[in-house]
Amino acid sequence: MTGSLLHILPAVVNIRPYTPTDLNACLALFDSNRPPYFHPSERADYEAFLSDPADRGEYFVMERGTEVLAYGGIWAGTEGVGGLSWGMVRGDSHGQGLGTQLTVDRLDRLRRRPELRGVRLDTSQHTEVFYARHGFVVVGRTPGGFAPGLDEVKMLLDLT
Repeated sequence: MTGSLLHILPAVVNIRPYTPTDLNACLALFDSNRPPYFHPSERADYEAFLSDPADRGEYFVMERGTEVLAYGGIWAGTEGVGGLSWGMVRGDSHGQGLGTQLTVDRLDRLRRRPELRGVRLDTSQHTEVFYARHGFVVVGRTPGGFAPGLDEVKMLLDLT
């Protein structure tokens, strides 16, 4: 019986801090999500983000063994608002709950910061429903704000 249960239980994942040696894997994961989640023109912005520790904030890698599954970051801003940055799951791993696991982990990290009252997120129309399930509400929308056909959706989660 134990052997039959192993195939339905998800393998344990590890979430660890990003290191510069993750750069190529991050870019490959980005590429696995375009289109529709990212526009090719955003790749240079993402690479610049990864290359600048001051801009990157805290960034995390989700892996199972040595297999990289997802990335995502957090930042703490001014006036009691923090945020989520560049979160993504490898394209062939969508629908397995990994995005939820990574989002919950990042939100838990932000909730442990008593100075924060809210969490901001800039996402697209393709993922706004996902983040709404985590309590985020839309506070602004710019059609084509990221690229043609890729809306910029500003969302906020109240932590109070």
